[in-house]
Amino acid sequence: MAAAQDARDELMDGLEGAIGVDDDWLDWLDGDGFEGAGAAAAAGELAAQNDSTVTGFAPYAVAGYPGYQVEIRTNYTVGDSIIPGTEGMHATADAVAVIKPRCDFDLPDDPEDAVELDCDGEPVDIDPEDFDVDDLPDASVLFSVHLAE
Repeated sequence: MAAAQDARDELMDGLEGAIGVDDDWLDWLDGDGFEGAGAAAAAGELAAQNDSTVTGFAPYAVAGYPGYQVEIRTNYTVGDSIIPGTEGMHATADAVAVIKPRCDFDLPDDPEDAVELDCDGEPVDIDPEDFDVDDLPDASVLFSVHLAE
């Protein structure tokens, strides 16, 4: 989840920098354009906070939505157990988290025209001609991050 959340933040940074500057700013609303530069580090940091290590990391798409597959292993062993032979084993887990746009909108004829987004029932208006970064809602309004597998 941490990797996808970091990528979602990168999406927001890219969107903020593109509105009113780049004619392709609407592509950012579809979840396109991010590189995921900090995603692996974010996954590693969350794993470390849980006394674990990332053992596998890869970009992963589900139903066309970008995300990441992360595998972890605990740094500690199972310890005393009623199951003989397991005391020296490490727990492992893997998950896939994806970033999914929450907003529907009609493409304007001109990328400099205002756009009205419907983000799961919450209206968001973006006017590239009169844009202030403070007008954008929290990233979670525009994009959801959830476990896919």
